[in-house]
Amino acid sequence: MDVTTHSSSFLLPSIPTDNGPSPSYALIVLNQRLPRFTPLLWTKARLRICADGGANRVFDELPQLFPRENVQDVRNSKLSLESQPIDILDVRDRYKPDVIKGDMDSVRQEVIDFYANLGTKIVDASDDQDTTDLHKCVAYICDSTPNLEKSNLCILVAGALGGRFDHEIGNINVLCLFSTMRIVLLSDDCLILLLPSTHCHEILIQSSVEGPHCGLIPIGMPSKRTTTTGLKWDLSDTEMRFGGLISTSNIVIGERITVQSVSDLLWTISFKKHILQDEVCNLLMPKSHSPNCCCLL
Repeated sequence: MDVTTHSSSFLLPSIPTDNGPSPSYALIVLNQRLPRFTPLLWTKARLRICADGGANRVFDELPQLFPRENVQDVRNSKLSLESQPIDILDVRDRYKPDVIKGDMDSVRQEVIDFYANLGTKIVDASDDQDTTDLHKCVAYICDSTPNLEKSNLCILVAGALGGRFDHEIGNINVLCLFSTMRIVLLSDDCLILLLPSTHCHEILIQSSVEGPHCGLIPIGMPSKRTTTTGLKWDLSDTEMRFGGLISTSNIVIGERITVQSVSDLLWTISFKKHILQDEVCNLLMPKSHSPNCCCLL
């Protein structure tokens, strides 16, 4: 059985090249609070799509994720004369989505007009009420990506977790609908991706930014047999099902996890939020700023 390798190297300032060719990333932004590391994802992606109201989030929230001096004063609403103001328009100009797609029931007209004037493609899919905005955006990426490039493509979805539970389940369902695509659901706290049963899976742990808490969860049907290595509580031909055992609150103990299962599983792992915050600040901080700059998180 073929082995699929997974890595969260997109959370690192630079992507390691010692594990084969670097993936090609596309970013989808949903209508939930932006993860603190969204600017980092933005710099890694070759295509950035806002799903409907996700454009509001980029317009309103993205400038607030940038570094600023004297952050303690900012948080106390006491701006000192040494504070470096954020050029909001400059951020919006530089971080414009390539595409806004959805049924357009959430995105504000002023946001559509602003990005359209910057050259963003606006795709009104309001005639399709049978699929979610995430589904529409993933389908757009699939249709615009040549078949030869799809095997190396990874779709990152910011704001996919949190908020309404039915939205989260809808997003997880998209993982199952596009099971041949690599799609990673992201929040400030963790990621979720699908491990299809058609492959063995190798997960390379980026211990500087993720872990140690993790989980393996059967999705769609019970898993009669799952075997893992690299976890504190490894599974050995173990059955997992709702109403029985599922491997939540597990711990990664190595840099390499292997998973083999007869049924599809969800993999989730926690993020080290403070370290990720530093990664983003170091990436975005202007050289003229002092090393005490920090993000407005």
